[in-house]
Amino acid sequence: MKNDEHAEMIACRVGEEQKLYWGLWNKPALKSGELLVRIYATALNRADLLQKRGKYPVPAGASPILGLEMSGTVEAIGEGVTGWNIGDRVCALLPGGGYAQYAAIPSNMAMRVPDNMTLEQAAAMPEAYLTAFLNVFQLGRLQAGESVLIHAGASGVGTAAIQLAHAAGARVAATAGSEEKCGVIKQLGAELAVNYRKEPLAESVLQWTGQAGVHLVLDPVLAPYWKDHLQCMAMDGRLVLIGTLGGSKVEVDFMSVMLRRLQIIGSTLRGLPLERKARLTADFVSFAMPRFEAGQCMPVVDSVWQPDQINEAHGRMERNENVGKLVLIVP
Repeated sequence: MKNDEHAEMIACRVGEEQKLYWGLWNKPALKSGELLVRIYATALNRADLLQKRGKYPVPAGASPILGLEMSGTVEAIGEGVTGWNIGDRVCALLPGGGYAQYAAIPSNMAMRVPDNMTLEQAAAMPEAYLTAFLNVFQLGRLQAGESVLIHAGASGVGTAAIQLAHAAGARVAATAGSEEKCGVIKQLGAELAVNYRKEPLAESVLQWTGQAGVHLVLDPVLAPYWKDHLQCMAMDGRLVLIGTLGGSKVEVDFMSVMLRRLQIIGSTLRGLPLERKARLTADFVSFAMPRFEAGQCMPVVDSVWQPDQINEAHGRMERNENVGKLVLIVP
């Protein structure tokens, strides 16, 4: 390799078995207004599982490398950037490129890692918490005293949403697939934990709310719960759809939606324009960083994996065994 060439490690797909391996890639060039970050760790997301199978198109201009978030230290500072120093600990949401040694990010997308948070925890924060903040508060408009139903409560987004909603003074119900996971989400602030394998959702939620229904539902599943939601949402309730893990097609009785003035909101984070992501990041930092520093919220790390364990980590997520985020150390 020539002296003016750089390389970094990336996770690449190989063969029919969708195995990943680490290979060489060009080091990103630092532009005006950016920070070059030496990545310490990234965290796994379900979009990674889809992207490695060619089922999640990469946004225009984004890195083809997997990875939607990272934590690390500032290695170089681009022209025009102020407020940052070499060696500062940062984390950030990425459009791609987290499974790598370096990332060049707009400085207004960087978040300073609180002193009481490890870089492993920080790697687990950006995607889960920004997704939760966007959909629960900015789109879902959750207020103190209202109730929210959060599906996949033991996932990265679920654990983040439970903590943020609870810290904001809302009443929280959440679903999980085992008694162990239900116990965890109760510890995080859920008043009601519904084991979806054993308990009826709509009946449980209506009993919990005194038959009034919930004001907000955060749903990454869709199809299996559609009818339950129509039963257990309050008048003027909001349903924010952030995924279709259970299928994307349902039969809709819009008369019920209209008579109860329900609002159905679709949302994705990865494809948002950079300007909106920057505003979202700034709003989130103002809202959440004091809560992180006070210990009211903290990323839930299921497990930390070494670089050569990438395929085992993906397998754990695919089997839905994790509680919180799976963190991957970068070589």
